[in-house]
Amino acid sequence: MPEGELDDRALLAAHVAGDPEAFGVLFGRHRDRLWAVALRTLGDPEEAADALQDAMISAFRRADSYRGDAAVTTWLHRVVVNACLDRVRRRRARAAEPLPDDLEEHARRGALATADTSRAGGTDPVAAVLDEEQRAAVLRALGTLGPDQRAALVLVDMQGYSVAEAAEILGCAPGTVKSRCARGRSRLAPLLAGLRLPGEPPPPPVRPTTGSPRGGDHA
Repeated sequence: MPEGELDDRALLAAHVAGDPEAFGVLFGRHRDRLWAVALRTLGDPEEAADALQDAMISAFRRADSYRGDAAVTTWLHRVVVNACLDRVRRRRARAAEPLPDDLEEHARRGALATADTSRAGGTDPVAAVLDEEQRAAVLRALGTLGPDQRAALVLVDMQGYSVAEAAEILGCAPGTVKSRCARGRSRLAPLLAGLRLPGEPPPPPVRPTTGSPRGGDHA
């Protein structure tokens, strides 16, 4: 059977058995989602690329440690998240650095961005700019969270994993994931309050007050 038709477990088993192409096929199958997790967790394309490379080298070398108690994708995500969190913890002592100007270019190269990554012909350029600015704003806001909250939010709210799946990836209880997500959302809410999705109508204009400037609008 061609390698492209093998399921994830069969590809990993083939890699462990010595197939030189199997791991590349497996990684290519899940690369975009793994890259999305790395970039959104770290907020820096260079660090995300390094973390993803470290994670894939680790997975390549330790593939025989996979015991089949979780999906292969869950195992791969766990390796990537751990590599990212290791980098976050190592740089905690450093002063926060601004996101690079070309962040969105790197994001597009990895085909990640958000769920609507497709750029069909004729896309409204204004909407495209707003979309890019919003993604950058989300990444900056995520950078204000601690690594554990950030990883939970990336997996659940941005990658669409269930709480149970995220808990399996992160190696913690589902209740812990729920708590981290709740605290993270609470912290992000004021930072992202001004965001508006492309196509969403603008908020209604403030109605002018009448009468005394201090009287307010009593209509």
